[in-house]
Amino acid sequence: MKISNTYNYIGLTLIAFSIISCGESNSEKELSETQNITNLEVTTEAGFTEAMLTANQFEALQMQIDTLTQRNMSGFVEANGQLEVPPQNEATITTMTGANVVGIEVIEGDQIKKNQVVAYLSHPSIIQIQSDYLNAYSNSQFLNKEYQRQKKLYEAGVASGMNFQKAKADYTSSTAMVNGLEAQLRQYNINVSGVRNGTIYQRVALRSPIAGFVQKVEVRIGQFVEPQTDLMEIVDTHHVHLDLMVFEKDVDKIKKGQSVRFALQSRPDKELTAEIYSVGKTFEQTPKAVHVHAEIENKDGDLIPGMYIQGRIEVANAKTSAMPEGAIAIDGGKSYVFEAVPEGDDWSFRPIEILVGEKDAGWVAVQFMKVPDANTKFAQNNAYYLMAEMKKGDAEHSH
Repeated sequence: MKISNTYNYIGLTLIAFSIISCGESNSEKELSETQNITNLEVTTEAGFTEAMLTANQFEALQMQIDTLTQRNMSGFVEANGQLEVPPQNEATITTMTGANVVGIEVIEGDQIKKNQVVAYLSHPSIIQIQSDYLNAYSNSQFLNKEYQRQKKLYEAGVASGMNFQKAKADYTSSTAMVNGLEAQLRQYNINVSGVRNGTIYQRVALRSPIAGFVQKVEVRIGQFVEPQTDLMEIVDTHHVHLDLMVFEKDVDKIKKGQSVRFALQSRPDKELTAEIYSVGKTFEQTPKAVHVHAEIENKDGDLIPGMYIQGRIEVANAKTSAMPEGAIAIDGGKSYVFEAVPEGDDWSFRPIEILVGEKDAGWVAVQFMKVPDANTKFAQNNAYYLMAEMKKGDAEHSH
């Protein structure tokens, strides 16, 4: 009996010790997990899950910051074409008579005003027309006096009606000749009053009929130019617009008021926008397409008529949140964008996980787990650099 009681006592003691040991082990494990959670919270609160850029780094990287963009990511018609100006915004300067170029006042690319002198011409025929006008004007003055004299005599009954009618006819004819020569002088931009006072101009000025830029100069000093020869071309680029070609299969989708996103072939990375204001009603045969004209909304830099453009017409109005491809970084199979928060002169960039959708012309449709505030700003470029900076900060903290 004593031996049995002794074994029972030992067994109870072992069980109690085991329970105490397990309790201590579980407590230590819970304490360890609690410490790990606390460490994670400290890391997040300390800001090591963000990328910090100084003002100098921000400028050197040419960081672009903007709010979330709403963009049509589907429903497009491809349409290429070129920049054009309306016919009333182009001018060709010519001469009405054969003459020699004795002065050129502009060069290609010069901006000029309406009625500004662009060249001077000289020729004996120009001097001759001034002499003819002066003679015709003087003769008309004499015939006017004779007409007035005959009129008084006729009304007084002391002159024949024949003499009066002849004086009237001669004066009327001379007046017509004077008016005709005067009109020619004005077309030459010659001062009519100066010629009447006896001044004969050796050269005449060619003036631009519109304001704009000199596109071409096709003459040189001393050159003889025939009548109607094209001397210069002037273009007013203020009303430059898109002239797109839309193929037959897509014509029914195109309407006035639709938006166009396009890029110049010389600047493929810079996107511009336009709005359609006119859709052609006849087909060009080569290729079979109609002309579509669109007014440019955000004119930027020198837009020169004739520049080739690649455009996309928005034929659907389903807009979605979108970010430039350079704003998205992929890490561990997940996609992130970076919220931009100013920290004095420096910037903090905090990663936000997103879901990505369709891609279009360098943009990607994005969906947020939690819709950001409309005023929240994001980095629009250098996302992979920001991701690397953030990881570098995390690595330094772990040491």
